[in-house]
Amino acid sequence: MPSNRAFAASVAAVGLLALAHAALTWPSAAVLAFFGGGAVVAFVAEAVVINLGWLEHHVGPKVLGVPVYVLFGWTGAIYVAFRVALLVTDGWAPVVLAAALATGYDALVDHRGVADGRWTYTDDLPGPRFRGVPWWNFAGWLAISAVTAGLATLVL
Repeated sequence: MPSNRAFAASVAAVGLLALAHAALTWPSAAVLAFFGGGAVVAFVAEAVVINLGWLEHHVGPKVLGVPVYVLFGWTGAIYVAFRVALLVTDGWAPVVLAAALATGYDALVDHRGVADGRWTYTDDLPGPRFRGVPWWNFAGWLAISAVTAGLATLVL
């Protein structure tokens, strides 16, 4: 298991590489919509669940309880999913496919962050869990991924 510092740095690096790729291949308005708008959407969503007491992050630095690296992680993962979706379909269909792909990715990896002590789900909401991760986390990934990809679709 990498240290928390190495983990946060690697997540941020993926987000920065995604941003650099987008800057080289998309119009500036799409880059700003996707990465700027996506980071705001992710920040608000994370802040809400943290302030509701459903999630606690253990890796910093943080702003209002939200780790900065998380914003890179959200946008980086969604960007990769969206670019893959754009390879196989067009119009608004890539938004839906990207949301499904990004959520599927989260289903594969989120439980490792819990097991490694990087975050803890502290909610007592009823409903299913997958590998200890509550249903609402995946619903959040689906919604945030769709909104983020949708923001870019509006200007592409």
